[in-house]
Amino acid sequence: MYIPRQRAYLLGRHRHIADIPTDHPSCSKQHAVFQYRLVEYIGPDGKTGQKVKPYIIDPGSGNGTFLNNQCIEPQRYYELKEKDVLKFGFSIREYVLLLESSDASEVDQKEEEEEEEEWTWQ
Repeated sequence: MYIPRQRAYLLGRHRHIADIPTDHPSCSKQHAVFQYRLVEYIGPDGKTGQKVKPYIIDPGSGNGTFLNNQCIEPQRYYELKEKDVLKFGFSIREYVLLLESSDASEVDQKEEEEEEEEWTWQ
């Protein structure tokens, strides 16, 4: 699923308002929010700049949001990195975050890239 850079996406069971539906009964109607945020960073040369990065927040779902098999704290933003795995509630469906340029056959070969690119779910 291609995720263009709009400000935020609501994930949840409520199909009339969720941008990305999570149909499992253990998922809340408004389960989590995927958001692009502009953050400051310090480069290796010490210069500062701004960059858009993806984040996930669980607003207080009933059965939790899992990032790389760890339950995240509600109402706290977590920065997402390429090939992070998200799960919602007790669903066994996994969402893997990939750069648009990623080769799915190389999922185990993680490379850090500083380029701004579009993100996809797989």
